[in-house]
Amino acid sequence: MSKRSLSKRLCETETNMLAIISRYKEELNLATAHEHKVANEYARVYAEKEARGRVIDSLHQEATMWMDQFTFTLNGSQELPRLLAKAKAMADAYSAPEEIHGLLSYCQHMINLMAHIIRSR
Repeated sequence: MSKRSLSKRLCETETNMLAIISRYKEELNLATAHEHKVANEYARVYAEKEARGRVIDSLHQEATMWMDQFTFTLNGSQELPRLLAKAKAMADAYSAPEEIHGLLSYCQHMINLMAHIIRSR
């Protein structure tokens, strides 16, 4: 082979190598962009999970506070059942609408349910 032929092939090889390097750089950039996108999505999902956990903890604390308050009220006296009985008597005496009787029945149900939960603790 002549020098000119070798020089020409070397130039072609260099051009091909630069094209290959350029293509791999593009692929690397795409992969890097995808990696950043995945990392950002993971961070967003993790932050949402953490926020959800804080909300659940807060709701649990709130429910526990209400349960403790209800326990104190129910165990401390018969005030709640007495007040409900008084409200039922007034509703009966004054011919209250059916919605009021439904609400009072629901209150009775909730008192019974909470009393059961407290006894089960």
